[in-house]
Amino acid sequence: MKIIRQIEVFAPDYLGKMDVLIAGGKILAVEEQLEGGYEGVEVEELSGEGKVLTPGFIDCHFHILGGGGEGGYQNRTPEVTLSQLTTAGVTTVVGCLGTDGEGRDMTALISKAKGLEAEGISTYVYEGSYRLPVKTVTDSIIKDFLTIDKIIGIGEIAVSDHRSSQPSFEEFARAAADARVGGMLSGKAGIINVHLGGGKRKLELLTRIVEETEIPITQFLPTHANRTPELFEACVAFAKRGGTIDFTASEDPDFWEKTDGEVRFSKALKRLIEEDVSLDNFTMTSDGQGSLPYFDENNHFLGLGVGSAKALLVGIKEAVQKENIPLEIALRAITSNPARILKLDKKGKIEIGADADLCILDKETLDIDTVIAKGEIMVQEKEVKVWGTFEKSF
Repeated sequence: MKIIRQIEVFAPDYLGKMDVLIAGGKILAVEEQLEGGYEGVEVEELSGEGKVLTPGFIDCHFHILGGGGEGGYQNRTPEVTLSQLTTAGVTTVVGCLGTDGEGRDMTALISKAKGLEAEGISTYVYEGSYRLPVKTVTDSIIKDFLTIDKIIGIGEIAVSDHRSSQPSFEEFARAAADARVGGMLSGKAGIINVHLGGGKRKLELLTRIVEETEIPITQFLPTHANRTPELFEACVAFAKRGGTIDFTASEDPDFWEKTDGEVRFSKALKRLIEEDVSLDNFTMTSDGQGSLPYFDENNHFLGLGVGSAKALLVGIKEAVQKENIPLEIALRAITSNPARILKLDKKGKIEIGADADLCILDKETLDIDTVIAKGEIMVQEKEVKVWGTFEKSF
């Protein structure tokens, strides 16, 4: 058992100062003050003085196998390690493939997800890559949903991008329909995670499906919504119609704002609030370990960086500290909203019966102090306590 004493709780809604009891990987109590009832049991107590407690972060778009390759073999980015996630506060991650669905495939993605799960965090995956048709493990998307526990959606399917497979409306609609039915039959989200490029068609395929078929707008999670000001405007309109949009966080938002025209998360979120978009209709992800390529005006490759889970907290801090957005609103992007959209019923919240995935942050700086995943302390007072299998030499 562990008790976090007198800590300000953001569940993500603000609950005030509480004692939080966890055991067996679950949250057992959230009360103003816990007294007794566990005599004879070893209890570890953590002080909440000067700190805040949040749900563990959910990063629902992450290249856990690495990504890239647009500039040749030497530009393949590396796989993520456990501590790269936990030190960023991530306790649940959804893995995906990107441009390269050949050198990396679904068997490798699922294996990597299971490896990270064995090391201590919760993992899921999207099936497929940038290209359609989706390369399945069995002979259909629906059967994969039914038989492979890790698969909760498809993607990231690329549209409006020179690196996509340039899918037709019919091809895209069929994949979306299969994901929806597969999700319904298996009790999963069946989300279609859509990579939005900087092309002129923007969300055209998604809006056509919503208008011309019976597939609801809620089945889609378009990502990189803040890639350009023009794309962001289209995504604001999509969110006003009831769709959810996913912002890509950045460790260096100043750089990307100046060089690529990216709309930083803090400003994008402020705009959504001003436009009275539902506070349920946005998420933020890191695109972690994905390549961050630079192209010239003719789409010639110039160079690339690597995405990091640490970008999530950069976005949250800027929203709170620069745009004066309440912490409980900003946190929804990486806690309750992705949990609800992806049907992860025990994630993204602090309440009795929820999974004991928690982050303790410094109240003033919002820096990460301690991270708990499945009830186990992974990072404590900024020191890694649990390393990935091959992270430390012996």
